[in-house]
Amino acid sequence: MKKPSNHKRESKRIESLKSYLVLDTESEEEIDNLTQLASEICETPISLVSLIDENRQWFKSKIGLEVNETSRDLAFCAHAINEKDDLFIIEDARKDKRFFDNPLVTSDPYVIFYAGVVLKSDEDLPLGTLCVIDNSPRKLSDKQIRSLKTISKQIMNLLNYKKSMHKQEELRIQLVQKNRELERFASIAAHDLKSPLANIMSAANLFSEIYASQIDTQGNLLIDSIEKSGQRLKLLVDGLLEFTKIDDLSLVTKTKVNLIKLTKDLTKLIGNKDNIKISLNTTLTTIKTHPILLDQILINLFSNSLKYSNKKIAEIELNVSENSSHYLFVVKDNGPGISKKNQTTIFNLFQIASAEDQFGNKGNGIGLATVKKIIEKLGGKIHVKSEEGKGAEFHFSISK
Repeated sequence: MKKPSNHKRESKRIESLKSYLVLDTESEEEIDNLTQLASEICETPISLVSLIDENRQWFKSKIGLEVNETSRDLAFCAHAINEKDDLFIIEDARKDKRFFDNPLVTSDPYVIFYAGVVLKSDEDLPLGTLCVIDNSPRKLSDKQIRSLKTISKQIMNLLNYKKSMHKQEELRIQLVQKNRELERFASIAAHDLKSPLANIMSAANLFSEIYASQIDTQGNLLIDSIEKSGQRLKLLVDGLLEFTKIDDLSLVTKTKVNLIKLTKDLTKLIGNKDNIKISLNTTLTTIKTHPILLDQILINLFSNSLKYSNKKIAEIELNVSENSSHYLFVVKDNGPGISKKNQTTIFNLFQIASAEDQFGNKGNGIGLATVKKIIEKLGGKIHVKSEEGKGAEFHFSISK
């Protein structure tokens, strides 16, 4: 018996094999079906998907064999992966000096006939084989060989697909972890900034009140700049804190919300009768949801419509409907609209669609990110429809 040699690129081959995360995993119906098909087409009692690691051949799929693995030293497949041809056939192992005294030949499972097609990674590295085995000598027809090669390609397609899914899941987990770390950092940083920021703003206000008459125009402009910068930073800090508290807010108990009262209350809170008009269009009287979270969503959307309005009166229409699983909302305004290029990014944290609002203030890119996060926590989605110069429509849903 001749022991198989290591592949000429053995370390890279093993590295590639392990990257598939397939060794010692459970059997899978899709691959088992293909293994069964190979056995039926080639008319053999045994068919295997065999993967060769450092010390063994392990069977990802097996038809007609009970064991899960054998020693690599005994494996026909370990020879197959070293061949130049992707197809390795032994018609009668008893007459081959490499295998005639191999325990797999002389005892159960009595491997007399073997045909294996090498399974190769995208880097052209052999991982193992799809093989068919019989207990007596035989040959395969050209049609059977073509079918065996076709099935082996499908098996590699499945393995590559699953490898891709593993990578995507790893990236998703990493992204979730990074987002959690970022939110935790933002929460800690924002919390720690509140106290010294309040002291700076108080000191600036006090200095302005006491010493304004003793300072020249340039000095007063500097003090005013400090106060405005402090106010802007305060809004940023408060926004970050709200953004990172959403997970806790989602635990608020659902209660009935009167839509007419909600609209009136928000109108008073956001503007006045001279600069904003909010109308309600719905057949519903009440809905059952988290009132604090709904308030936060609508306050953000209504406030944006008012801040970025280019009309004397910001007209906002709130439409509310329902289906079997969700409440459906549309917030429509008569503002300047949102460009196509910004419609996919405005819900990202710190992304700003406009340089400044009608009052000359710059946004911080937290409001709509907060809205999106709240809505997703409530089992819904949000998107915007808009044409420049024709206002904007924010469509969102909330799970019942």
